[in-house]
Amino acid sequence: MYLMEVDRVLRPGGYWILSGPPINWKTYYQTWKRSKADLQAEQRKIEELAESLCWEKKYEKGDIAIFRKKVNEKNCPRKSASVCESKGADDVWNKEMETCKTPLPKVTSANEVAGGGLKKFPERLYAVPPQIAKGLVEGVTAESFEEDNKLLRKHVLAYKRINKLIGTTRYRNIMDMNARLGGFAAALESPKSWVMNVVPTIAKNTLGVIYERGLVGIYHDWCEGFSTYPRTYDFIHAKGVFSLYQNKCNLEDILLEMDRILRPEGTVIFRDEVDVLNKVKKIAGGMRWDTKMMDHEDGPLVPEKILVVVKQYWVGGTGNSTSSDQ
Repeated sequence: MYLMEVDRVLRPGGYWILSGPPINWKTYYQTWKRSKADLQAEQRKIEELAESLCWEKKYEKGDIAIFRKKVNEKNCPRKSASVCESKGADDVWNKEMETCKTPLPKVTSANEVAGGGLKKFPERLYAVPPQIAKGLVEGVTAESFEEDNKLLRKHVLAYKRINKLIGTTRYRNIMDMNARLGGFAAALESPKSWVMNVVPTIAKNTLGVIYERGLVGIYHDWCEGFSTYPRTYDFIHAKGVFSLYQNKCNLEDILLEMDRILRPEGTVIFRDEVDVLNKVKKIAGGMRWDTKMMDHEDGPLVPEKILVVVKQYWVGGTGNSTSSDQ
């Protein structure tokens, strides 16, 4: 079942590297206190399962074995493992794993990459992702993808005018709480930062697009805690998050979770309707965050506003706090 889940998330043509038992069992069988026959049988079983998943063993040396997933199912040398009947391969939030292989998209030739080929990075970042080009993302076209990129570049330029430290090592770990197509992460264009792109489970499922752009992301329900260490992120971008969750759960709960994962003196930029941001601003003030409401970059008549907050460094019960200028 483990390898079947690896196969589900692995792109056609992608690699899986196995390091450790039973690889190199001839050297370590005594250290592992297992028989040669047992370890040899275990490795053979892994290789047979890999072959049934349409993977090819490319390399083995020392403690490492490398397998590559075939680019399509026309290249499979033998009948694959049982194929999942469910059509929702991306619909996996809070679902039980199935003991079956996720089918690849159909191809017309043996050389075609199932699901569509990708350009090399960084060109891949702005190329139209195959899922969009094939019309698989409802409501998103190649034209709207380009418009989204243009809009997010405009937003990021506005953010950099507000905070000149964006794109520097000051903000290394960044999160986009409502990543949509990954345009914010792409627009940063900074090798000094990385972005965790979060796709809310109640929003349109665009996680596949984010990965096709060469970015990293995850599903999450912001009515629940985010699986990460406290004080993980230096900077959080929250566009439309509170409008999205306004009638789903308490805004206070989301803000408290943001406070938990944001490091002291970290920054959050909210972008939302003014009525929503006024509520957020009131709660944030009670959390001892410094807040500043700003107009949309196109002027004060636009109902969407920007709220910039900085989490203060303070110790509960002392009544004192310290902060460095942003």
